[in-house]
Amino acid sequence: MTAPIVVFDLDGTLVDTAPDLLDSLNHCLQSAGEPAVNLGDVRRFVGSGSRAMIARAFASRGKTLPDSDLDSLQALFLEHYEAGIPGRSRPFPGVLEALDRLRRADFKAAVCTNKHERPARRLLEGLDIAGHFEAISGGDTFTYRKPDPRHLLDTIAQAGSAPGLAVMVGDSRADIDAAKAAGIPVVAVDFGYTDRPVHLFEPSRVISHFDALTVSLVEELVEAAADQTAS
Repeated sequence: MTAPIVVFDLDGTLVDTAPDLLDSLNHCLQSAGEPAVNLGDVRRFVGSGSRAMIARAFASRGKTLPDSDLDSLQALFLEHYEAGIPGRSRPFPGVLEALDRLRRADFKAAVCTNKHERPARRLLEGLDIAGHFEAISGGDTFTYRKPDPRHLLDTIAQAGSAPGLAVMVGDSRADIDAAKAAGIPVVAVDFGYTDRPVHLFEPSRVISHFDALTVSLVEELVEAAADQTAS
């Protein structure tokens, strides 16, 4: 069969960025006179980009910010976050080995994240893994983002592949919903950033370590999706 492409989410899937996101979010909160949040809190707020994360942090305290305040706080967040990249962020266990397995099998790989593209690229470059990916798209790369399936589909197109050859790997409902809407099988990691267990969103598979992301699993999911489409 033609080689598949595996499209990864970034925060909470490929890389444990929570410590650095926490620092930058608390920088924003403290600038607004709000008390800091903890690591458990920030893991629940991540998933739809920095703006949504800030809004969720305030919403958890019963506060809604006007767009102008969100704009300024997001700019402050990005400035603080980008200045520290890669900081304490590290790939999750087994990520490097999984990427090497995919490359040896001549599979393609891409990143589709709701993080802005510039910090996403800087993070992957700072961790020396950007070269594994044929495409890296962020939440501001297009005029739409996950869970809109076009974000995933256009990332696959940028990588020079096709949806019928793709598998998505993510940690959140946005990832799973985007893949389902695109008709693409999705593997959910259960160690990422979500406020509800990922199995509740009914991904194609759930894994607890990247050792489980094997060449045979990707091929199986692609073939099963093709069979379902043909039937």
